[in-house]
Amino acid sequence: MRINSIYLATEGEGVWIGTVQIFVRFNGCGIGCDNCDSSYTWSFNGGLEMSLLEVLAEIDKVGHNGLIRRVSITGGDPLNCKNIDAALALAQSLKEKNYYLNIEASGDRVAHDLFTLADFISIDYKTPSSGVTTPLNVLTQMIDQFSGKFQVKSVIENIQDFNYVKNAYAEIKKDQGGSHFAWVLTPSYNTNETFPKERFKNILNWNESHGGFFRVVGQQHKWVYGPKKTNV
Repeated sequence: MRINSIYLATEGEGVWIGTVQIFVRFNGCGIGCDNCDSSYTWSFNGGLEMSLLEVLAEIDKVGHNGLIRRVSITGGDPLNCKNIDAALALAQSLKEKNYYLNIEASGDRVAHDLFTLADFISIDYKTPSSGVTTPLNVLTQMIDQFSGKFQVKSVIENIQDFNYVKNAYAEIKKDQGGSHFAWVLTPSYNTNETFPKERFKNILNWNESHGGFFRVVGQQHKWVYGPKKTNV
């Protein structure tokens, strides 16, 4: 499997913010979001080629010899057809070893076998500023198949992004009869800017004035280490 990095860090975003876990970052992504903060993971030839046993040994090592029992499989895109078999094999081994397993998913599809193994799934709903579209039926499939064990995350750059997500939420609520998951709005924090205080305040205000359907959670790791620091 092509691995970019395996590291211990405190989750900086989403509903698990503040939680210590081991991140296994796969190399290779064919989606190419305009606002991606980890484009260094896109190449399918990058990173290190590692065996399953080598990855498991590194997880044990960086997790203080097995003390940390939470693992997040991320990328790149672990659900890409070039990564999915390796990601599934890793997930199976981790669950056999009684790790708590989180999957970071790009939102382009539902990987049923992998998601069934996971304890929790973080799935993206892409906004216009990303230049990528997420099929809305991916979220309805998640509600039908994995209710109670996933969150949706959307990066918000501007009012167009917020309205796009708000309309998607309204469509799902109309079809599904209510929310069955946490939908987290992440204010974008681009690598060439200081802390986006005004953007953050705007998103808080937009959410409050439109019913407060979302959770607004910033990227804590970028506040602490800066927007260019990786593996934190």
